[in-house]
Amino acid sequence: MSSSAARERVWRPSWPATPQTMRALRRGPGDPTYQVDGAGRHWRGIGTPEGPATLVLHARRDLGEIHAQAWGPGADWALASVPDLLGDSDDWSGFEPRHPVLKEAWRRHPHLRLGRTGLVLEALVPAVLEQKVTGQEAFAGFRMLVQRYGEPAPGPGADRRLRVQPGAEALRRVPSWAWLQMHVDGARSRAIVTAARVADSLERTVGLPGDEVDRRLRSLPGIGVWTSAEVRQRAHGDPDAVSFGDYHVAKDVGWALTGTEFDDAQLEAFLEPWRPQRGRVPLLVVVAGLHRPRRGPRMAPRTHLPAQVRRR
Repeated sequence: MSSSAARERVWRPSWPATPQTMRALRRGPGDPTYQVDGAGRHWRGIGTPEGPATLVLHARRDLGEIHAQAWGPGADWALASVPDLLGDSDDWSGFEPRHPVLKEAWRRHPHLRLGRTGLVLEALVPAVLEQKVTGQEAFAGFRMLVQRYGEPAPGPGADRRLRVQPGAEALRRVPSWAWLQMHVDGARSRAIVTAARVADSLERTVGLPGDEVDRRLRSLPGIGVWTSAEVRQRAHGDPDAVSFGDYHVAKDVGWALTGTEFDDAQLEAFLEPWRPQRGRVPLLVVVAGLHRPRRGPRMAPRTHLPAQVRRR
């Protein structure tokens, strides 16, 4: 279909769904694939299996409706993904909050849902870029990657300077020196290129049990526990995915629920009663706005990468 031809959908969910659920997909300020405009509409540039698409969502709370428009070859796919994107497949039945803090967070956010994109490589690339670096470094690297090797989003997305992440073929062609220009070291760039080479296999993990998805993701070089969890949260909507190894998650959950900061081993033991929905506990802590006091200096960006390398 033409990039200029809009496709539309009106979805009437059985609960007060909100495009705010998509904010988990935003990769820092200035993410070139995600925007929220002055009218509160959420825009995404998406690389779908059927081609690039621009998707915009707007909630009509007075009508209980989500209004969606999409442009580009992947427009129909993007519109069909809207319910899953906003959490229609997420099922909280069987989850017991158990702790007073969690009960109160759930009471205040009774319609909280985990969305899922169904796009594994799209979630994996920025997760790898965020490995063991500051957010400032990771987000800057992601912006440069999308601006240099992605493509303009179709239709009005291009006018908004919205872009689509580079797909597997484009990622495989990025030269080693260009990764260094984007402040991405060899370990992370190799992990991304390796994943791009088996992208079709990765996309086929959508719909598989979480443990199997985790096993397949972690069979790839450079993909560990943290990266697998970050991908499963966004691409698969896995309620059991916990970002062990994160700089903040274990400490914040421990502080919020026991008054004592946890390490990863303590967090894993503490969350065991919530299996197979352990990921909901950190999520409720986040939406409750609870985190330990930040007293120390922030982690400084690294200066040892050869970021000034230029092609000669």
